[in-house]
Amino acid sequence: MQPTATVLVYSDNARTREQVRLAAGKRPAADVPPVEFLECATLPAVLSALEAGGIDVCVLDGETAPAGGMGVCRQIKDEIFDCPPVLLLIGRPQDAWLATWSRAEAAVTHPVDPVEFAGALAGLLRARPAVDA
Repeated sequence: MQPTATVLVYSDNARTREQVRLAAGKRPAADVPPVEFLECATLPAVLSALEAGGIDVCVLDGETAPAGGMGVCRQIKDEIFDCPPVLLLIGRPQDAWLATWSRAEAAVTHPVDPVEFAGALAGLLRARPAVDA
C-alpha cells in the first residue's frame, strides 16, 4: 500500500472544501492509505494540478461557478491522460443522471454526509491501481 493518497478537492466554496476534508478524515477507511488534500478553487488550478500528476482521486463540487464540477469532470475525462477517478458532489439525488453524463465514477449529495462520503472515497481509492515505487 502506498504511504499516502492525494485527493484533489475542487470547489469555489471554502466551507465545502472543509466539509470534504472533515468527512474524509485522515484515513477514510482502514484498508486505504491516509489522504492528503490539494484544494483548488479555480479550473486553471485543477488543470495544472492534474497535468503535474500525483493525484489519486478528484472530488469535484457540481455547484461551483463559473465552471461547475460536472462540466469539469467531463472535460478532464477527455483531456487528461489516465485521469484519476472522480467523486462528484451533486446538489440533489435527481442530479445523478448528470453525474453519469459527466463520467464521474461516484457521486454523493450536498450537504456532505461523512459516512456516505468516506465510503465513496474509500471505494475509489481501493479501485485505483497501486503505483509501484
